Amino acid sequence: MLQLKKAGSQALENLRSEGNFPPVWQSMEELETYANDSVSRFLDERFKVSKELGGNSLLPELIDRLLRTSDKEYMDSGTLSEAKKLELVQALDRQNHKMQLYPRYVTLLLSLLEEVATREKRNVSVLELASGSGGLALALAEEAQRKNLPVSVTGSDIVPKFIEEGNRQAAEKKLPVKFQLINAFSLPQFPEGSFDLMVISQSLHHFTPGQLAIMIAQSAQHTTTAFVGIDGYRSILLAGGVPLMASIQGIPSFALDGLTSARKFYSELELDIIAEIATGKREHTVACSWPLSILTVRFDGTTHA
Repeated sequence: MLQLKKAGSQALENLRSEGNFPPVWQSMEELETYANDSVSRFLDERFKVSKELGGNSLLPELIDRLLRTSDKEYMDSGTLSEAKKLELVQALDRQNHKMQLYPRYVTLLLSLLEEVATREKRNVSVLELASGSGGLALALAEEAQRKNLPVSVTGSDIVPKFIEEGNRQAAEKKLPVKFQLINAFSLPQFPEGSFDLMVISQSLHHFTPGQLAIMIAQSAQHTTTAFVGIDGYRSILLAGGVPLMASIQGIPSFALDGLTSARKFYSELELDIIAEIATGKREHTVACSWPLSILTVRFDGTTHA
């Protein structure tokens, strides 16, 4: 209901008819500004279109506007200790295991990695951005090892305690994965083509459109095959379901973060706009695999996910 595809498609067409879409940027600062402004313009235009369409279009638009928030999750608070942040991402890790989300993510990513390994006849490499305590990176490395697939996995985050915990688990489980302290908005000067796949999961909504666009654009500079972003599907059902699932662990701040997150999930058309602005192309797909939205941006000339 909150995808508003009919009104959204018309709104996007209206923006294109005005010209200068997608905007051409020259620096990461311009890209960030253009992406933020373009998504804001899109939402304003979608509201106008929804009012014109009325009825079945206007009601979900009003609900969407009521639910939307720019509030930060508690775990993103600058005053929160690293120990408390680790407690919250470990709660998320437990929830992912209970909901069997990691196997779904791993299946998706392995299909891309197997494609590259078969085509290139070499080891393949993955960089995960904002990897938290490392649940997905560890699960991916474990499954690749089980399948005897030559994959090296690097997890990354900006919180030192997450890196420490990820490396501890990798050593304990003897998995081919390492964790590095990396700012996702300012990637190190990796050699060109250092990674085949760049991934970010369950974190897209933590970032503004401009920040996400920067990640995609920088990924294009360091990645041979694709950027994959996985997050919750924007819907009324998840707006209630995510905090409900989070509340099971009995951590009030984690449940509140679940509610905030669900209110911030991007719609498919918003992800589509951000990817197009970041790359200047339409070599990407946005797909729903309930309850997930999956953005796949290809850098190798293909458009299939």
